[in-house]
Amino acid sequence: MPAPDSISADKLAKLVGTPKCPVILDLRTSDDFALAPQLVPTARHISLDAFEAAPQSMGSGTVVTLCAQGHAISQGAAALLRTQGLAAEYLEGGFKAWSEAKLPTFDPAKLPPSNTRTNTIRVTRSRPKIDRIACPWLIRRFIDQDAQFLYVAPSEVERVGELFGATPFDIENVFWSHRGELCTFDVMLAEFALNLPALDRLARIVRGADTHRLDLGPEAAGLLAAALGLSRLYSDDLAQLEAGMTLFDAFFRWARDATGETHNWPTNKVETSNG
Repeated sequence: MPAPDSISADKLAKLVGTPKCPVILDLRTSDDFALAPQLVPTARHISLDAFEAAPQSMGSGTVVTLCAQGHAISQGAAALLRTQGLAAEYLEGGFKAWSEAKLPTFDPAKLPPSNTRTNTIRVTRSRPKIDRIACPWLIRRFIDQDAQFLYVAPSEVERVGELFGATPFDIENVFWSHRGELCTFDVMLAEFALNLPALDRLARIVRGADTHRLDLGPEAAGLLAAALGLSRLYSDDLAQLEAGMTLFDAFFRWARDATGETHNWPTNKVETSNG
């Protein structure tokens, strides 16, 4: 029977990629992390020493701690967080259980260099449409929940990146950009080694909408229409991003849970006979 202060890998996996995903702290030792240098989506890998200051930046949300196999480190850390008024659980079976269930992870080696911020910061062109909303959604939902995004004039993206320690994306001649027929969203999935069927489905839709290859899937035209509509509704790029987060949340949940569902009307039509 599960402990009342624990969460199973399957249950946590259902929260990953959604607005309800908790803060995830990976407390594996450096030796354990070296054996499997991947992270559960959005997890922060921190040492026990750094963990002492972690509650100050947790806010009031739910926290899940994990260690190699779900023993003393993660259980003790969750218990300590609860004494400080936070809702905290530990991952049953730790990273070992997550990995054995073949649940998604990402490669933290592709994260921007660490700096004085605990979050990452990225910069791209202003007036976003598809990729420049899809990529921030992917980052916040699967890589870094607190990531910041700067939207500036196209000619200033690289210079702003240099001045403010921001990683440029979705512009020409940078690492995080289109490659051949792939859009930036595709590139991020590949580089972070994020393997999840729902994300692959979503990537095809994003690619179709962003590169006007609407033949890639009927949903691509719908995403394009919705994205263009949002760009007309919002003059502020960050307000548009927040609205776009909800749009991509919906597309992700469709891609994960509802691709087989159809809808017709009327649903309660009463059949009559001629007898």
